[in-house]
Amino acid sequence: MKILVTGFDPFGGETVNPAYEAIKLLDDTVKGAEIIKLEIPTVFHKAAEVVNKAIRQTNPDVILCVGQAGGRFGVTPERVAINIDDARIPDNEQNQPIDEKIQADGPDAYFSSLPVKSMVEKMKEAQVPSSVSNSAGTFVCNHIMYQVLYAIDKEFSGKTGGFVHVPFIPEQVTDKANQPSMHLEDITRGLKAGIEAIVDRDGKEDSKNIGGAIH
Repeated sequence: MKILVTGFDPFGGETVNPAYEAIKLLDDTVKGAEIIKLEIPTVFHKAAEVVNKAIRQTNPDVILCVGQAGGRFGVTPERVAINIDDARIPDNEQNQPIDEKIQADGPDAYFSSLPVKSMVEKMKEAQVPSSVSNSAGTFVCNHIMYQVLYAIDKEFSGKTGGFVHVPFIPEQVTDKANQPSMHLEDITRGLKAGIEAIVDRDGKEDSKNIGGAIH
């Protein structure tokens, strides 16, 4: 198995993005799966161009995108991506789409084709706080998750894909009162555990663990 793991560059005034920093610490193989690491720009549409080019070049079985979600306490696999860009802040090229469809001919939403509940279970076994998230937001993280699943639907049939959000790391919250953080090594351990679950559940249905949320 070959897994393309992508992480964004820093954005929103930050000097570091824990997503790609954690990816860089991953081993080159996890449970026999080859890990291909790729940094992508925090830019609407350009991020998808970079990822799609890498998919064509490397032909991975799985595309796992990772992004920063400041304010979250755990590593959170995303269940769904919605067909809307509604940017609270500009991206790294000063694009700020408001209430724009990502793909005019795309469905309103795509569900992750990764085993999100099994990933959460495996992360918790690795002593990393984790839960299923039911909203990837409306910034470039949701955008790339939707774009990857759209590309799988339209061009890369047979592949699976999804997205995981990770918290701030401690150095990012020294000037942010009451914001949670997680050490980079713990984030990497969580991502590794999630990848192990992807390998374990290849060709199988996701586990049926409780993973719902009240809000």
